[in-house]
Amino acid sequence: LLSACLIRQGCDASILLDDTITLQGEKKAPINVDALKGFRIIDRIKNKLESECPGIVSCADILTIAARDAVILVGGPYWDVPVGRKDSKTAGYALTSTNLPTSDAGLLSIISKFLYQGLSITDMVALSGAHTIGMARCVNFRARIYGDFEATSGMNPISETHLTNLKSVCPAAGGEDNNETAMDYVTPNLFDNSFYQILLKGEGLLNSDQELYSSLFGIETKKLVQKYAENQIAFFQQFSDSMVKLGNITNPDTYVNGEVRKNCRF
Repeated sequence: LLSACLIRQGCDASILLDDTITLQGEKKAPINVDALKGFRIIDRIKNKLESECPGIVSCADILTIAARDAVILVGGPYWDVPVGRKDSKTAGYALTSTNLPTSDAGLLSIISKFLYQGLSITDMVALSGAHTIGMARCVNFRARIYGDFEATSGMNPISETHLTNLKSVCPAAGGEDNNETAMDYVTPNLFDNSFYQILLKGEGLLNSDQELYSSLFGIETKKLVQKYAENQIAFFQQFSDSMVKLGNITNPDTYVNGEVRKNCRF
């Protein structure tokens, strides 16, 4: 959902659009290619809804509700999802490189991209907790595991074994860019607060994640990481609030030019 809502200043389902002769979609942008999945599930939901109540539920609403339900299915919190979004008719391929945080980004860069969309530092740290589930590609964590991973983790025996495993998945020499591993190696299929506990140990897989705790500029973010690592209820409450805030980012163009697509891909 983060990718869907930050690219074009709003949750307008532009991320779902396929390339056409006249439109360059966002799916094949370097930061998204091979990283985004689940499009067929959205298609199935849309087809079912169109057969029951055609032209009513937008793809943008489907995407936002599906994100909530996916979190619940792996043990995460429930939150009410406001609806009524419209789908955009255009996409923002060029904006993917400027509006989305990259895996190697520094903390100040990440903060600026969240603030630009009206999201606070607290929102940023809480939403990053979504990395308690999901996979990362080798190309996005190679620099981290062959860089400062040893320095941040202190290389205790458990960290050392974990790093060896990561290097076997992601060799230093290229060619295995699409090999994947879980961002939360402790409980990869459970939505919990172990992501933050991993950051406390200095074992964050992505540089952009570990920056939340280890950056010299992270006075506020470090305290929030510690809070959520100790208190899962506090994390769940803030994550729910921040997801509503994220889902409410609106592309103003959709008020005038938006639609309810019959097919989320076109």
